[in-house]
Amino acid sequence: MEIISENACFGGTQGVYKHASESCHCDMTFGLFLPTEAKDGPVPVLWYLSGLTCTHENAMVKAGAQAWAAEQGFALVFPDTSPRGDGVADGEAYDLGQGAGFYVNATQAPWAAHFQMWDYIAEELPEFLGNNFPLDMERQAITGHSMGGHGALTLAMSLPGRFKSVSAFAPICNPSASDWGRKQLTAYLGEDEGLWAAHDASLLMRSTGFDGPILVDTGTEDQFLDLLRPETLAAAVSERRQEATLRLQKGYDHSYFFVASFMEDHISFHADALYGE
Repeated sequence: MEIISENACFGGTQGVYKHASESCHCDMTFGLFLPTEAKDGPVPVLWYLSGLTCTHENAMVKAGAQAWAAEQGFALVFPDTSPRGDGVADGEAYDLGQGAGFYVNATQAPWAAHFQMWDYIAEELPEFLGNNFPLDMERQAITGHSMGGHGALTLAMSLPGRFKSVSAFAPICNPSASDWGRKQLTAYLGEDEGLWAAHDASLLMRSTGFDGPILVDTGTEDQFLDLLRPETLAAAVSERRQEATLRLQKGYDHSYFFVASFMEDHISFHADALYGE
């Protein structure tokens, strides 16, 4: 592991680290905030998965999460959104390739060689973090924005017992029926739409649900609302009678100003779940 940077932050440490990933077959970078309580022993952890075009840095710098996490005494993990490097496949458009991993394991060329983001987030990085930092891996929660909200919801529903709670900011709720999804799922997984269902939050909600609380915020002025399709997740939650709070926030768009505005709510929501037992 290479230490890229470590800075004092709200009594704790905001670090950036690089390591060789066996899943993605390249170096991967992540951010990790450790509160001051980590000096005395393992602390709970909240994952934040970022959206299209983002790196580990966007939320780490813009979301304002560290102040609230420090108050609650838990860690924040900011993974990258895709594999990167000169030898890693990329697309010409912003929404495919590097910066657009969609948190799936690609099976199609040229993506399959490196784009194994599901395994990286679900298996490799948690093990790496647990072995190298004072984290209580029995107390995990997950959140994310846009493509990262999609990832947070699908991971939480697909890994029962892993996460105490899940939340999302403006998630892509129904990628198999959206231009933010059909393009990427076809490229990464192929044209068999039956394989896409495991990565569609609305379909997973109908088939599986989540064994804990859910919080989702989306802005009424989100410029990508038709691509996000929040109504499909709301319908699935209602049909399943899933424990969930789904909110439309008047006047807010898709930006990090929106994320920062409701970060305290999400941190408090996860703190209730992480410390509730």
